[in-house]
Amino acid sequence: MTEQRFGPVGVPDGFTIRSARPADLERLRDIERAAGVAFAEIGMTAVSADDPPSTEELAIYQAAERCWVAEPVEGASAPVAYLIADVVDGSGHIEQVSVHPDAAGHGLGRALIDHADEWARGQALQSLTLTTFVDVPWNGPYYERLGFRYLEPEAETPGLLAIRQAEGASGLDQWPRACMRRGDDPEPPRRVNT
Repeated sequence: MTEQRFGPVGVPDGFTIRSARPADLERLRDIERAAGVAFAEIGMTAVSADDPPSTEELAIYQAAERCWVAEPVEGASAPVAYLIADVVDGSGHIEQVSVHPDAAGHGLGRALIDHADEWARGQALQSLTLTTFVDVPWNGPYYERLGFRYLEPEAETPGLLAIRQAEGASGLDQWPRACMRRGDDPEPPRRVNT
């Protein structure tokens, strides 16, 4: 596997972003669990108790080269943040981005999102999408600061609607959630006259 670089991404000093390796996958689950504690602290215990993706699920992203990690440059080199991405209706889609609380505040989430954005552009994808909690400070408001905008329900593509339906079925809609996009809107489907 080659290390992928898609353009200039501002990586915080002392850290690097690279493609995930199979040996990283269990660590990514640990990062997810640790990051989930913040949700329990604001009363969202169902979110914090939710299991992270399995190593088998993460391996699919890793093998497809759609899983990136941030790690310190020096010392015991182990991931402290990660992002996994999909392609949904012609856009890159952030499936999950998590930063270990011990590494929070360095801009690693932003750097990983910018890296995913560069990946999406390298794949000729029009934009970057995600679903998120609207009222959680490190979710919706944070993504707005990074240039994402909320989508009106009628602007949600079929793939985003399917993701939102699955989230609702899993109980995440007990807190306000929404889809967000950064970048160009996808072209609407062309009508064929018959």
